[in-house]
Amino acid sequence: MARRTSGSLLFVCLFALCSAVLAQDTKTITLKVFDGKSGHPVMPTGYQVRADHLKEIHTDWVKPNDDGSAELTIPADVHEVSIHLAYDNSMDVYVNCDAQKPTFGDVWYLVPQIMSEGMVMANGCGHAHLNEKYKTTALPGELILFVREKNWFEKGKD
Repeated sequence: MARRTSGSLLFVCLFALCSAVLAQDTKTITLKVFDGKSGHPVMPTGYQVRADHLKEIHTDWVKPNDDGSAELTIPADVHEVSIHLAYDNSMDVYVNCDAQKPTFGDVWYLVPQIMSEGMVMANGCGHAHLNEKYKTTALPGELILFVREKNWFEKGKD
């Protein structure tokens, strides 16, 4: 009986140790998204995440929160992520306002920088006076993005 109890106890300890090690193999980034024109928070209806310039899309890495933010849980060895956000429960994705000229392509965000100091991307879609009004800061582990919906011309090109 003592051998069986010892074996069970050893199994439970090994299971707990493995669970703790596996739990440390991920990083969590808090994602906050704002409308690049109005500065108001937006709640995407879909997330497409790519890691380290690979083609595989990970929709299961994102867990939306009730407040409009989302938790992005990525493997610990990921160095860069690219995020596309859908709206209106459709395949349409927001235009990324991070660049001087808003872009549809991939913009890669450095995970070490996000984790150490947080990252607020520039808002290339808003007017200067609105950008100052809605200026925000990020805490370590936060990524703040500015986006806008496609206009009629951009939708027509699809």
